[in-house]
Amino acid sequence: QVISPEKTEPTGSPEGIQTELDEEMENDICKVWDMSMDEDVALFLQEFNAPDIFMGVFAKSKCPRLTEICVGILGNMACFQDICMSISKDENLGQVLLQRLCDSDSPTLLETSRLLLTCLSQPEVANVWVERIRENPSVYDCVCFIMSSSTNVELLVKVGEVVDKLFDLDEELMLNWIKNGTCRSMGPAVDDSPEELPDFKIVPCILEAAKQVRSDNPEGLDVYMHILQLLTTVDEGIQAIVQAPDGGKETWSLLYDLVCHELCQPDNPPIIVQEQKTVLASILSVLSAMFASQTEQEYTKMRKSDLKIPFSCYFILDMSLIGSLIRILQYMESCGKRSVDNSKESEQEETGRADINEEDFHLKILKDICCELLSNMLQELTKENTLEGLQQGHLNEQTCSCAFQNLLPLYFASVESFLEVLREADQTLADNLEKRFPSLKVPT
Repeated sequence: QVISPEKTEPTGSPEGIQTELDEEMENDICKVWDMSMDEDVALFLQEFNAPDIFMGVFAKSKCPRLTEICVGILGNMACFQDICMSISKDENLGQVLLQRLCDSDSPTLLETSRLLLTCLSQPEVANVWVERIRENPSVYDCVCFIMSSSTNVELLVKVGEVVDKLFDLDEELMLNWIKNGTCRSMGPAVDDSPEELPDFKIVPCILEAAKQVRSDNPEGLDVYMHILQLLTTVDEGIQAIVQAPDGGKETWSLLYDLVCHELCQPDNPPIIVQEQKTVLASILSVLSAMFASQTEQEYTKMRKSDLKIPFSCYFILDMSLIGSLIRILQYMESCGKRSVDNSKESEQEETGRADINEEDFHLKILKDICCELLSNMLQELTKENTLEGLQQGHLNEQTCSCAFQNLLPLYFASVESFLEVLREADQTLADNLEKRFPSLKVPT
């Protein structure tokens, strides 16, 4: 009745259709929205053909609040498996819902993203939505537009969760989006969507969203860092990062800043590494992939010419980052000792032990990634880099011992290479480390 009044009277809005709900109607429909979280109510709404009614609303409504509420009710209904399957199998409804991603109303975009995430999280219908999204190029443009231009942190987090889920579910779709920078929107025209969207590239859009959420929403930052990590699981994704117009410097700069100046800082208690372990693992994984890629490019240049080209990526060999990597390892050692103590105290509590084991598993992943990056960076250090690290306090007997303790024996070659450089910079420190780690002693 709201969108199809019996008598069309001029109200100052296009075609006489109202653009705002009156207070009583809004209160009533919001009550339905709240109640739709109950399965019995959701089933009743489905029997009452609510999804078809909502399709009519989406087609005719000029009222953003009404559209938002209707999408929100569908989102609540989709939390129940049978209803979710029914909604997902309706091809027309599916296409109409994807068109909502082109809406200019942030609350509607938020509810649409929540609905999509709910459906993608249901294994029975996830593939239906992945295929639908893959066949609808406008979704890529709309999502990139939101990530690159929105300042609504809650919306950015939810859209990020959708992208993260899509990439996790389907590598082919991720590859398409990585290569999709020149693809134009081909979906049905929507009145309130931008007439012509920019030529989006996925990596800059992810970075822009990450910058928006970093200070206000740690969980959101975790999501966007995991998206970047997923990109690095394919060669095309790594190339999209390091072969950007800026050579990947913007990505490196953001991740470097997070590790060196924001996460796991010297004034934090060591236990902070437990709270930040997943986001740190994602960030260090991307840095490691970028470092390996840049190193390979430098060596390729050297092989292709007779000139000796130094390792020249100035944004990589920074001693602050090496210091941060060692600090992360130190904090993990501290947490590991505490974990052992706790497990002894609660040996009778099976649940507690299971939790500790799960924590240990995530910390092990972080440690493995951290050690790989640290070993690669140590192998590239020069005498000048090492002297800089010694002067700045990033390298000393305590930090080097921690690094060696974690890197040996797996990364013996890297440690040995670094020790040779260290002998040139500080012979005494090198001798002390050899005494602590006899396996490194040079045969006489």
